[in-house]
Amino acid sequence: MNAVVKFFQLNFLPRSTDLALLVLRLWLGLTILLNHGWSKLAGFSQMSAKFPDPLGVGPAASLGLAVFAEVVMAALLALGLFTRFAALVLLIELGVAFVRVHGHALGGPMSGELAFLYLAGFAAILIAGGGKFAVDRSTGAQ
Repeated sequence: MNAVVKFFQLNFLPRSTDLALLVLRLWLGLTILLNHGWSKLAGFSQMSAKFPDPLGVGPAASLGLAVFAEVVMAALLALGLFTRFAALVLLIELGVAFVRVHGHALGGPMSGELAFLYLAGFAAILIAGGGKFAVDRSTGAQ
């Protein structure tokens, strides 16, 4: 019985907050960059006229801000360079997407559920920082 309890406690897995932060930074940063930012960057000219304008700055400027956040800041987040600032920018961008673009809806076809989940991860990184496996940490900038 004791062996069964120990197995379900998953004590065989290493416990490391820094490793968990590395996984979270890479997972979120690369997912945003490769699945969202890169397509916006590659299709900028086609998307710029019809992109949502939640801040009233124009569709092209809104797309430019989204590309900046989802390409530049996501890459910095994955690297762990200016980690908290990158997480803050992405938190703001996904917050705007959730509230203004998706109407803070958590269900349905145009749901903001994915943006809401990203918000949780970026908030955790903003609070915790990048961890010891971040470039910030090796430069003493964190």
